[in-house]
Amino acid sequence: MIVAFSVTPLGVGEDVGEYVADAVRVVRESGLPNRTDAMFTSVEGEWDEVMDVVRRAVAAVEARAPRVSLVLKADIRPGVSDGLTSKVETVERHLAR
Repeated sequence: MIVAFSVTPLGVGEDVGEYVADAVRVVRESGLPNRTDAMFTSVEGEWDEVMDVVRRAVAAVEARAPRVSLVLKADIRPGVSDGLTSKVETVERHLAR
């Protein structure tokens, strides 16, 4: 499964990059395949391990912020691995035509 999620601290002002970095650090230290862009962090793995990473990423932000917003989108597709790369490669192949 691939989960794309965004964790946003609320009540800490406009500059939230330091808080978001705490969440991304949890994801990167998990060892699961992941990718971060300007809006979301995507992580790939089995249900329990991915949801545990999301939970810990939220907790990292929650430890320093009075309120946290979580947006999550999941692609649950058993038997598929390396989706973070293969999905993008498929689109790029179609664009190259």
